[in-house]
Amino acid sequence: MTVADATDETPLLSVRRLTKTFSVDGRWRARKLDVLRDVSFDVHAGEVVALVGESGSGKSTTARLIARLLPPSAGEIRFKGDNVLQSQPRRPTLAYRAHVQMIFQDPFSSLNPLHTIRYHLERPLRRHGKAGSRADLTTKVHRLLETVGLTPAEEFADKHPHQASGGQRQRVAIARALAVDPELILADEPTSMLDVSIRIDLLNLMRDLKVARRIGYLFITHDLGSARYFADRILVMYAGQIVESASSEALLDAPAHPYTQLLVAAVPSADSSIATGPVAAAGSGKPTASGVGCPFAERCPSVMDRCRTETPAAREVAPGHTASCHLY
Repeated sequence: MTVADATDETPLLSVRRLTKTFSVDGRWRARKLDVLRDVSFDVHAGEVVALVGESGSGKSTTARLIARLLPPSAGEIRFKGDNVLQSQPRRPTLAYRAHVQMIFQDPFSSLNPLHTIRYHLERPLRRHGKAGSRADLTTKVHRLLETVGLTPAEEFADKHPHQASGGQRQRVAIARALAVDPELILADEPTSMLDVSIRIDLLNLMRDLKVARRIGYLFITHDLGSARYFADRILVMYAGQIVESASSEALLDAPAHPYTQLLVAAVPSADSSIATGPVAAAGSGKPTASGVGCPFAERCPSVMDRCRTETPAAREVAPGHTASCHLY
């Protein structure tokens, strides 16, 4: 089934008006800072949605809210139509943890250096009842390692994390996520700490898994090249808000929002599928406390008076392509 076909189904993940507010200590009193504000998007089965933006723009916070590692301040998170914040208000169920897995940026910090790779893969299999006998457990551990290209599995299973390279550790992290048969993977900058050649191999592995298992991905990255190479759709985030959304090809070939235009212009090689650098620092992408007007107004080359007082709504600038900008 293609991604186009998937859009006719109930989305695997549906986020609506997701907001996260933190209290920030001030000189005289605490103030509220909206790290995310009214974030809405869908991810379908077998679809890769990339969330692109600068450091501090709210990308990782979005993933942590969906993973239920942080509580949202407002909004809805629906998984296969179920409002999980309503049905699981205190904390996520074991079933939700099985359906929604997360891969972190630094695989070394997410793996306990005291334990073997076998231990890291056996633990989710045991916790989620995915293996019976000891022989079955060993077979499934080896199968997971083979799935992510770590062979011979019998030898690799007994290594410790420090005995593996960065790319191999990230493959272990993917294998651990696959252990519970997830339908959605939240990949938070999974390739940013790897060399370019290893990065491509890892993205190819994730793409093969997407096709074979119809896994949906929320792919968080600051690298437009990786987003173009791997993602079906790209969401551009600035200061805690999604300012543009389109298919990867449409967004990178014809960016509409002034911020996106600056990001695309900063890519060293527009013709290269992946050999690009991080998005440009077109000012700070961090949220501000004001919450008034367009978040990009102070740095926008096309700013108008209304941009400082009115928050732009998302408007369709082409079929399937939206931008939150008063220019449209």
